Amino acid sequence: MIITRSPLRISLGGGGTDLPSYYRNHGGFLIAAAIDKYIYITVHRRFVDGFLLKYSHLEEVSSIDEIEHPIIREALKLAGVSERNLEIASMADIPAGTGLGSSGSFTTALLKALHALRKNLVHPSELAEQACCIEMEKLREPIGKQDQYISAYGGITCFEFLPDGRVQASPLNVSEDTLLELEDNLLLFFTGYSRSASKILREQHDKSMRSDEAMLENLHFVKELGRQSQRALESNNLGEFARLLDVHWRQKKERSASMSNEFINDSYDVAMANGALGGKLIGAGGGGFLIFYAEDKARLRDAMRKRKLTEVRFRFEPEGTKILIQ
Repeated sequence: MIITRSPLRISLGGGGTDLPSYYRNHGGFLIAAAIDKYIYITVHRRFVDGFLLKYSHLEEVSSIDEIEHPIIREALKLAGVSERNLEIASMADIPAGTGLGSSGSFTTALLKALHALRKNLVHPSELAEQACCIEMEKLREPIGKQDQYISAYGGITCFEFLPDGRVQASPLNVSEDTLLELEDNLLLFFTGYSRSASKILREQHDKSMRSDEAMLENLHFVKELGRQSQRALESNNLGEFARLLDVHWRQKKERSASMSNEFINDSYDVAMANGALGGKLIGAGGGGFLIFYAEDKARLRDAMRKRKLTEVRFRFEPEGTKILIQ
C-alpha cells in the first residue's frame, strides 16, 4: 500500500495573478502558505482485476477510460500506469469547495502516489507542472497554478509566474520569530458556504482575455500588493501586512459580484470591529474561509462564535506533497 499526503493552503498576497489569462501577458506574483490540513491518497493493488475508486462517490470499472472522476482518469494516463487492478481512495481534513486549494492538493497527492507505484522520483516543480497539465490543459479548468505549486513545495513560498509558463519558487525570507507571530495571529473561520471556483475564475479569465481594462488594472494592483506583502513580512512589519490584507480584500471584491455576499460582508465588518486588523476571503470567492490577522484574538473569536462561524486552527506546514507509506 502507498499513502501520500498533500497540504492545503492559504493565500497571503497576489492571488489571482497565477491564471494564464493574466500572467502570459503581464507575469504574475503571489505568496502562498501550506497549512497542516491535508488531502490523503491511498493506492493499493487489488487481488482481482479492475479499478475500485473511493472518493465522495464509489466507482468500480474495468478500464481507465471508463473512470468518471476526471482527475483520477487523467492522472493514471499521465503517469503511465500499466496496472489494471488498483484500489484508489482519498480522504480530506477539509471538504472541497472551501477555497483552500483542495483540487490541486488532490492532484499532486494522487500523482505522487502513482509515481511511487512506478518507482519514479519526481521533483516538486515537475509534480506541480504535471498537476497543472491535468487540470488546466487536459480538463480545461479556468484556474491558476497556485494550488498545485504550493501543495507540491510546502512552506511559505513566493511564486513568480513568467509569461513563457515557467514558475520560479523561492521561500519567504522571514525570521523564526516573525513566522511564529504570524502563525499565532492568523485566524481562519469557515463561512458555512461551499462553492465551485470555476464560475468566478471563468469570469476573470474571460475579462482578462478580452483585455478588460478594469480587470487588468485590478490584477496589476493585486500583484503589487503581493510584492508589498512580501516586503512587509520580510521586514517584520506585521501591522502593515494586516493592512494590506484589508486592501487586498476590498480590491478582490471588485472583480466579481459573486465574490462575496451579505453574510460574508457583515461577518468581515464585525471582525474588523472586534480585534481584526485586516483579513480577506481565501480562494476564488463566493464562500469558503475568511482569514484575519488579529492581536486581540479572544475578542475576535468571541465575535465570530456569536455569528456561528467555525474556527479551524492551523499551523504552517514546511513540507509539500510527500509519501507517508510505501
